[in-house]
Amino acid sequence: MRILILGGYGVFGGRLVELLSDIAEIELFICGRDFSRAEAFCARYRGRARVRPLALDRAEIVAGLRAQRPNLVVDASGPFQHYGTNRYRVISACIDAGIDYLDFADAADFVFGVPQFDAQAKDAGIFILSGISSFPVLTAAVLREMAKTMEIVSVKGGIAPSPYAGIGLNVMRAVVGYAGAPVKLRRHGVQSHGIALAESMRFTIAVPGRLPLRNIRFSLVDVPDLQVIPPEHPSMTDIWMGAGPVPEILHRTLNLLAKARARFRLSSLEPFSRLFYAVLNRMRFGEHRGGMFVSAYGTTDGQDAERSWHLLAEGDDGPYIPSMAIEAIIRKLLAGTRPEAGARSGVRALELADYEALFQSRKIFTGFRGHEIVAPLYWGILGSAFSSLAPRLQDLHGSTATRQWTGFAEVRRGRRPAAAFVAALVGFPKAAPRVPVTVTFSRENRSEHWIRSFDGKCFSSIQSAGTGRDQHLLVERFGIASFALALVVDGDRLTLVPRRWSLLGIPMPGFLLPKGSSFETERDGQFCFDVEISMPLIGLIVAYRGTLSPT
Repeated sequence: MRILILGGYGVFGGRLVELLSDIAEIELFICGRDFSRAEAFCARYRGRARVRPLALDRAEIVAGLRAQRPNLVVDASGPFQHYGTNRYRVISACIDAGIDYLDFADAADFVFGVPQFDAQAKDAGIFILSGISSFPVLTAAVLREMAKTMEIVSVKGGIAPSPYAGIGLNVMRAVVGYAGAPVKLRRHGVQSHGIALAESMRFTIAVPGRLPLRNIRFSLVDVPDLQVIPPEHPSMTDIWMGAGPVPEILHRTLNLLAKARARFRLSSLEPFSRLFYAVLNRMRFGEHRGGMFVSAYGTTDGQDAERSWHLLAEGDDGPYIPSMAIEAIIRKLLAGTRPEAGARSGVRALELADYEALFQSRKIFTGFRGHEIVAPLYWGILGSAFSSLAPRLQDLHGSTATRQWTGFAEVRRGRRPAAAFVAALVGFPKAAPRVPVTVTFSRENRSEHWIRSFDGKCFSSIQSAGTGRDQHLLVERFGIASFALALVVDGDRLTLVPRRWSLLGIPMPGFLLPKGSSFETERDGQFCFDVEISMPLIGLIVAYRGTLSPT
């Protein structure tokens, strides 16, 4: 198979080449305006698939197709928002030459207009699929899965790239170019519009049992989903899609510029695209993780229902997700599975199972969450991951009844005076090699009251499900101090990872966040706990570990 990739040395095209590099049966034409860049890309390339550099862009596509005679054309160049009056030049050339076509188009109007070529593509016996990327292919696949159990009325979604992922100049030109401009979308059951990057919301991406991303600000973007997904679900009245780039200070700056453009009817902000491109690709700090979410509201058997799907990508794996849809289609083609002839958007190009098969070999994790009221606190936070806990952990956390567990513990205390002061203030137990322990759990509204007694000395806390920026976290309050903890399933352990804290409801600096290795597990049929609490500048405050059994 001979595949011609326009923008082959760019961000998305280059990653697609990497994903296909293990396939010896294909030859990839790495195309672009700058032959030296295409040549340099091919010189760096390592893989079984053959690569050839080629000086070719959209303007010379007809001659290029005639000379190279590829089996498939992939347009990974863009920005599709700026393709001008002859925006479908490449599609028309492919139809005339009888060559299949895929693209990464992220422009809603561009993708929505592709079906006008349906009859011509069918006559030519080829497929023309547009918008083959996370938006809208993955989004649509997730919503089809949700629609099996609910009637979808309203949808919100977003993608949050890692700050280390890097972003192409053409993508930045597209985003900055439409910032502050009207975006077509469905709202309150009618065709309406929003203002790109001037509308924002916050969301926490939290795959059940995994360490969640931090609560992220998402802003409205112009993506194909807004126009091509509503026709797939007749009951849908609202759809909103956003992006959550970090650092947030740059994101908010772009929000302000978008609002200023909309209010004062300024011209396009595209002249600022190179500045944002340079700054965003240099200000790389924070967690090297990214994610995506799709949240749907609707009805199930006449009752209100809400479900959300979460994706978490660790390290360098996340940036490959936008290119995986085209990878999957090419692999299917080589296996003999061919899309039907015709021209259309990619909303039905793949199913969620196709993505999950590709995710398995990478550090990419997904999961669904329901928003029904689940009485046991930990069950509600962990969602589907609760069933993967060891039996004793499920026994302890899976009840709402008042209950008491007893056992023994070893206690260590920090030696610094400041550590002793904090421990005494909270009521932590004194150091001892072995002391009897009793823990009483009682339900208080939607919270749990934990009373811990170490050899008769008690201290207590209130645990509850987090809301707002603490969504999907466990919030534990000791007097005036509250700590938001992530519940992470790590093999046979349930690990508690500190994420945020506050005093009297006032958020405290992250660099002062108390930390420590704390987890629960099961050994020899017993519930085991291991808690360590330390603070910057102070060191260890208290550590205790032991076993518990139900009374």
